[in-house]
Amino acid sequence: MKGLFSALMCSFDEQGNIDEKGLREIVRYNIDVSKIDGLYVNGSTGENFLISTEQKKRIFEIVKDEAGDSVKLIAQVGSLNVDEAVNLAKFATDLNYDAISAVTPFYYKFDFEEIKDYYFTILDSVDNDFIIYSIPALTGVNMNLEQFGELFENEKVIGVKFTAPDFFLLERLRHAYPEKFIYSGFDEMLLSASVLNVDGAIGSTFNVNGQRAKQIFELAQKGKIDEARELQKVSNDLISAILDNGLYQTIKEILKYKGISAGFCRKPMKALSEEGVLKAREIADTYL
Repeated sequence: MKGLFSALMCSFDEQGNIDEKGLREIVRYNIDVSKIDGLYVNGSTGENFLISTEQKKRIFEIVKDEAGDSVKLIAQVGSLNVDEAVNLAKFATDLNYDAISAVTPFYYKFDFEEIKDYYFTILDSVDNDFIIYSIPALTGVNMNLEQFGELFENEKVIGVKFTAPDFFLLERLRHAYPEKFIYSGFDEMLLSASVLNVDGAIGSTFNVNGQRAKQIFELAQKGKIDEARELQKVSNDLISAILDNGLYQTIKEILKYKGISAGFCRKPMKALSEEGVLKAREIADTYL
């Protein structure tokens, strides 16, 4: 389960329906061109919190059918509705996903015992490996070393997608739990996390920048920090340009520019303006 995972995008038509052909093309591009090691399916980048349970299930089916066993697959099943999370966890496990993952419950200010109960309710429902998805900037949930430790006591919990800039906590986690998988979740901090010996990374921009990201990770593992730093600088120039233009919309437009039917983002996300489309193509020409 080590390596780089794309936080997989999903192609939707203008009415918000899944574009199966486009989704399959995105999967193939990630595997054949970006050369990623795995796919993180139905995460934030897949617009998971904007779609129905049945759409989530259909995406799991299409991705598994297209990818087969060629790369590792992680199914993000987290939901404010724990019954939906359990339902999705069972569904993805039956499809033979390599692991499941779930974002911490958000919006309501749950205490840690409630968060722990949420996770263990999902874990008790399936026989599958599990990866915590920690993204405090979007959930408002900050867990400390001891709380991660309580979750790690469950043998099904094999690791964490750590999408936070707290590198002191990241180092402490790496030192305290060397047997657990730690995945960096911020693409722009890949090198910094790699120096702390993470097992891999899960990122949105890997959908288009996967090859360069893999180079950064592999160079860091070999101790070639100066070379990795140069590539991280180029990646961060790319990431800055994408963020300024609209994250998900721009990645989809870049994929379309490369011949992939990446479709549209679901409302209330807005479509790129004509100027935004041209900017996305300029970004692709400059950095990819």
